[in-house]
Amino acid sequence: MEQIWKEMFQAAKAVRNGRKISDCVDAGGVAAAILSSSDTIYVGVCVDTCATLGICAERNAIFNMITNGEQEMKKVLAIGADGKVCAPCGACRELMVQLMPDSYQKIQVMVDFETGKTVTLGELTPQWWI
Repeated sequence: MEQIWKEMFQAAKAVRNGRKISDCVDAGGVAAAILSSSDTIYVGVCVDTCATLGICAERNAIFNMITNGEQEMKKVLAIGADGKVCAPCGACRELMVQLMPDSYQKIQVMVDFETGKTVTLGELTPQWWI
């Protein structure tokens, strides 16, 4: 396994801190790390609300990347509430496709940290509406 995956895992693990913010908001149960095209790691956590105002950890990390002036990513890793790596949901995949419509297929996604298994977003999302 490449060292960068270990660094991404540690970065996501460091911000994963599931907690109740209010009666209507929970945060941090899932954390994600994105490796941008400049080899910078951006992190984010999920924010779950009683309504549809929440956000997934992966999209939060992507928006963190965009906020910092970047728009392309190379790798994605998310840690679920159970502490294990999980694949991005459909909404997160859709955002990645929309950000990188000509090259999203090459984005690497960690799907099993224990075995080091990765797939490409193109394998997870072989055909998309774009």
